[in-house]
Amino acid sequence: MSQKYGAHLARFTHHASSILYASTKHDDNIRYLSTHDNSYIRYFKGHQGRVTTISLSPSDDAFLSASLDNTVKLWSVRSSSPTGTLKIHQPLLAIYDPSATVIAIASSSAQTVLLYDVRNFDKPPFSNFDLQPIDLRFQSVGGHGLREWTKLEFSNDGKSLLVATAGGGHYVLDAFEGTLKHFCVRRSHSGRLPPSQVPSASQHGVSGQGDACFSPDGHYLIGGSGEEGLLVWDIRTDPAPDNILRPLCELPGVGKSALVGFNQRFNMMISADRDLLFWLPDPELG
Repeated sequence: MSQKYGAHLARFTHHASSILYASTKHDDNIRYLSTHDNSYIRYFKGHQGRVTTISLSPSDDAFLSASLDNTVKLWSVRSSSPTGTLKIHQPLLAIYDPSATVIAIASSSAQTVLLYDVRNFDKPPFSNFDLQPIDLRFQSVGGHGLREWTKLEFSNDGKSLLVATAGGGHYVLDAFEGTLKHFCVRRSHSGRLPPSQVPSASQHGVSGQGDACFSPDGHYLIGGSGEEGLLVWDIRTDPAPDNILRPLCELPGVGKSALVGFNQRFNMMISADRDLLFWLPDPELG
């Protein structure tokens, strides 16, 4: 895969045969593609830097994009021009909450997560989560230095916010207060992942598509182990005094996972790197 941000960054719209994807050629436009006849429906123009995130609204055909041009833009699939623009220092990740009333924007360089009211997105953020103390606290887990953030995701119940990293674990925050619930460490025996095994979004050319996701009920976090297979954390567990949460179990699989996602419609999980794996529930376990 390409080592550039935004490469292979794509999202299905609410129409199963249409895809939004970030261009990697000639410009930094976003393309709206019909897979039915392989034709372009629309080009979304305005970004002057590589797009790092595309996030579709769960309630309608609006979507967000974050870019290395220090902007987050709001769009409608029906118009090639943005409906709004926010200027933010290096907004690597941007997403809607499940109710589509809140926008979360994360900057790993500033170590902050900002929350905006969708109806008043041009106003200052109503919450600002400073993650610098948390990053400093766990920076030695899985290597040296501050880790790269690879994904931002709300749980479906809106109570938890995932900040996935390319280091030795992931942060699960209280979505209302920004406090740390759990640091989901990758390795259960020592809480340490050798740096050579840490997956990196920049290595795989993807951003906003990290190797962890919530289960649909918000009870579990599923993510790559850095080795073969996946790890599962029970995030409804009461926080430990040190906030470190070790995996509940390991799902054996073939190969490492740079991407992990959940298809709620088909109750199916997907992981990918060199191989694309489809995971289904074990019917014998109910």
